[in-house]
Amino acid sequence: MPGVIITNPPKAEAQDVAALAGYGTATVGEAMGRTGFLGPHLRPIQQGVRVAGTAVTVLCWPGDNLMIHAAVEQCGEGDILVVTTTSPCTDGLFGELFATALTRRGVRGVVLNTGIRDTAELRAMGFPAWSAAVSPQGTVKATGGSVNVPIVIGGQVIHPGDVIVADDDGVVVVPRERARDTAEASEARERKEAGARAAFLEGQLGLDRYGLRETLTRLGVTYRSYEEAES
Repeated sequence: MPGVIITNPPKAEAQDVAALAGYGTATVGEAMGRTGFLGPHLRPIQQGVRVAGTAVTVLCWPGDNLMIHAAVEQCGEGDILVVTTTSPCTDGLFGELFATALTRRGVRGVVLNTGIRDTAELRAMGFPAWSAAVSPQGTVKATGGSVNVPIVIGGQVIHPGDVIVADDDGVVVVPRERARDTAEASEARERKEAGARAAFLEGQLGLDRYGLRETLTRLGVTYRSYEEAES
């Protein structure tokens, strides 16, 4: 089946991407109404790294990384490469040589709904990566696919130019047209959490701060002493 390579798709504004880079995936996802999470199967190969960038999307066939080679040419400063396959695949489609080429082009990281290899080398390079599997299994370069088309990972549609935010907790996609609003909502959520953090440090309970005692009562939850419970 023939594929397509879309060149120069629109991208989220750089200032909005930079703003989103200041927040974790949990904050960003909550700011969008608990949406955008690409699933718990995508795990980082490193720890303590948070990145945000604009998506360059890749659709490959299983066990075939030809279209990643094609995608490198479409990548530029501030991008994050996002790869999936037409059916499930855990082969190591991406490794150190790809990362070397992408680093040269200013790419901030990679998200793979497949396998990755050369993880020790990638960590040594400081090239951030999130993947569904780690596997030394190699690939062929024989089947056409597509670059910069909408793809689906974890039930979330990712368009080229959308914002990808990734950290130790996982990966979230922010639609390009929602980037600015999401950054503002994330800032507001951070302020709210800062207030809660200060209150908890002073000894306030979440039951009282969030009015949850009333919720317990409404749900019929009661308090009983140990002696009462044992009698």
